[in-house]
Order: sequence, then structure tokens, then C-alpha cells
Amino acid sequence: MENIERRVRREARAMTRREVITKVLARQLTWLQAAQVLGITPRHMRRVRRVIERYGMEAVLAQPRGRTRRRRIRAGTIELLIRLKRDVYADFSVRHFYEQVTEKHQVKVSYNWLRLMLQEAGVVEKEPARGKYRRRRERRPMVGMLVHLDASTHEWIVGLPRQDLVVALDDADGRILYGRFFAQEGVASTFAALDGVLRRYGRFLELYTDRGSHFCHTAQAGHGPAEEQNGQVAQALRALGIGQILARSPQARGRSERAFGTIQGRLPQELRLNEITDYPTANRYLEQVFIPDFNRRFTVRPAHKESAFVKLAGIELELVLSAREERVVRNDNTVGYHKLILQLPPSRYRAHFVRCPVTVHQFSDGQLGVSYQGRLLARYDCDGELLHPATPNTVRAASVQPPSQPTPSPPLHRTGGRDPGSHIFPPAPRKRVRARAEKCLSVRPPIPLPEVIHRVLLFRFDLPPADILKCL
Repeated sequence: MENIERRVRREARAMTRREVITKVLARQLTWLQAAQVLGITPRHMRRVRRVIERYGMEAVLAQPRGRTRRRRIRAGTIELLIRLKRDVYADFSVRHFYEQVTEKHQVKVSYNWLRLMLQEAGVVEKEPARGKYRRRRERRPMVGMLVHLDASTHEWIVGLPRQDLVVALDDADGRILYGRFFAQEGVASTFAALDGVLRRYGRFLELYTDRGSHFCHTAQAGHGPAEEQNGQVAQALRALGIGQILARSPQARGRSERAFGTIQGRLPQELRLNEITDYPTANRYLEQVFIPDFNRRFTVRPAHKESAFVKLAGIELELVLSAREERVVRNDNTVGYHKLILQLPPSRYRAHFVRCPVTVHQFSDGQLGVSYQGRLLARYDCDGELLHPATPNTVRAASVQPPSQPTPSPPLHRTGGRDPGSHIFPPAPRKRVRARAEKCLSVRPPIPLPEVIHRVLLFRFDLPPADILKCL
């Protein structure tokens, strides 16, 4: 029992000596003040100072008692680390600061020793204790099975208004698939992130998001979201065949929350260090430098090396990933949309679009578009001005067929009320009708020629009997 008490007192004295000497090296105390605190004479403190400057702080703290001494760190190295953390890397996290000093300043220390030393010197604060126990959710076995989409509002650039950093993160390996600054998180930022992931990697299986108003609709406050979601994002995900998972709490999105904690502790400092003062330049730095470095450092190996991403083919992704509203074309071929008048240009597909139901799209870049039956008819800027209108001559030339090309013969059926003279039902010459009749006569001799011509004219053009007699 006495040996245990003696060892506890010795460790307590060593801990007190370590803290006092660390504060001296951090220039918070003088050597004479440290001698008074430790209860030793100034002469002995000078001996301690010489030993520390020559062999390091561990030389006066460790009591090996027959064991080999550990590698000692000199006092000059400790002073250098404290000065760098206080003057140059004040806003860097401990892990980020450790990477900088080991790679750029060639200081060979362990991360745990550096963290404890900075905490004892009072340069950094100790991290708070962790919360209650929660069960860890296992990662998905393959990339492309689950993608986290979230945003973080932070003061990324000092002196500029705060913006939202939208990040898409793969659950299997923790890789950042997309990242960009937006003034406000919403439908446009979500569609831009989905477009970037789908075009570069392909279609994935499920999307994990929070319960923001642009992701889901909650009918009553304090209750869960409605079972059936018909918002813009929900409709686009259903059209692409992607499932949506809504998180019930911030702890459920712990993987993306921890990633944002790392990003907030690194990206603003790197932007300041590289003298980046605007968000367009920050977006380029984020895409070209920060995201590749983040993926190199923090990506883990998934359980299976296969990929669940599927390349898209034959899908108008721009029309799917847009905010859509239904409209009906007016008599002057215009569409009204939020106090804007969108004039439809001439088209080669129809003579006009009066009374036709069309869809107005608002794309992620702010432009507008009008589509009919899945075909984009025109594109407009945010003020409703037509972009790249087609010239009437081009439309007319494309709609009229050259006389040298023979018109394909449609099948013998009624027109269903449509105009027989349109380009869908072109009129067939009488000589061609007689040639067909002769061919049918050669195959079926019992049918007389006038009766064959009568049947053709009746089913082909719906002519009255008087006109049929004139043709015969």
C-alpha cells in the first residue's frame, strides 16, 4: 500500500513539473517563477534548464529505473511548435497542424504527443467528452449504393457573406463526389449536385438527405413527413429510379456531419493561406485542390471493389433535373410564367402549339425552357428573352420535303379526324393507286378493278360516292 501511494505522489509531482515547464517553454512563466512554484532553488532550476535545453523535457521527468529511455524532444523543438501554432497556424485543428509541421517543417513527433503538449501549454483546449452510446451503422459494401447529400453554412471566406457548401459523399468509401458553394441551399443546388454526380459517375441506388422543405413535405409541424412526396426533388428521383432516405435526426447523418467538421477545420484556413477572397475562385480551388487531397487522405477501402454506379443513356437529364410547372399555350403561341411572357418560336414539328399542354422548366443555372411531350422547344434567360431562336427560313425548309425524295406510303387506315393533306398523311397520286390496284388484281383475280379502286379511295381518303365516281 505504501508503494502505491509513493508512486501516485511521484506521478503527481511529475505531472505538476511537466505543466510548469511547458508553461515556461510557452513563455507564460519565467524560470524563477517556475522555481518558486515547484519549490526548488534558482540554482537547481538552472541545472534543470541546462538539462532540458540539452536533452529535452523528458530527461528531467522520466524515471526509467533500469529501463531504456525514450527518445527525447529538445526544448527548441517544443518552442518552435508552440510558436507555429500560436502565430502561423492559430486557426488550424490539431490534426491539420500536425500534418503541416511534419510535411512542411520536417518536425518528427507523434500526433498524440503533440496534442498533449499543446493542451498542457494552454495553446489548444481539450475536446469535450462524447455523448451517450449510439450503435454504429455499417458502411454500404459497394460504392454507388448510398450517397449522402447535405450542406453546411459557414464563414468560409473572412469578410464575405456566409454561403452554403453543398457536398455529395459516398457512403461506402467516404469519397467526396461533388462539392460547390451556393448562396442558398435549395432545389437548384440539389439538382446541380445530382447532375454533377450522375454525369460523372452514373446512376446510384439511394440518396440520404435531411428533412429540409426542398427534400420532403411535412403536413404538420412536429410530425414526420408525408408518406407520398410530390415535390420537385422527389419527382426527379422517382423518374431516375433512385430511392430517397430521410434522416430522422442529426445523429443519423453522423457520417456527413463528421465530414463537414473536418472540412470546416481545413478549408477556410487553406483559403486564407492561399489568399482566396471570392467564391468563384474558391469553387475552382475546391474542385482542383481540396477535394482530391481530401479523398486521398480520408477515403477508406470499401468491402467490395465492384461499383453499383450505372451509366445513363437515352435520358434528357437536363429536363428531368429541373423545377417543372405545367402550362397551356395561348392563342398567340405564348406561355405565361411568373409574370413573364415566353414566346414560342416556329417549330418544324408543328404548325403551332395553341392550346397544347407544355411544361416550363427552371434549370439549375437560372435559365428557363419550354418542352412539349419530352422535347425542348425553346430556352430563355431569367428575364424571359429567347436564347438562340430558330430562323423562319430554316424551319420552313426543314418542314417541306424536297420533290426528289419519294413520299413513303402510309398504311391503309382512316385518318381519325386529322387533316389528310398534312405531312403525316400525304396524298398519294392516282397513278400509284391504280398501280396498287393492278397488283392486288394480279394477286386476287376474282376482285374486279373498279371495286378495288373503290375500296382504296373509300378507306384512304374518305371520299363521298360522287367523287369516287369521278375518279373512276
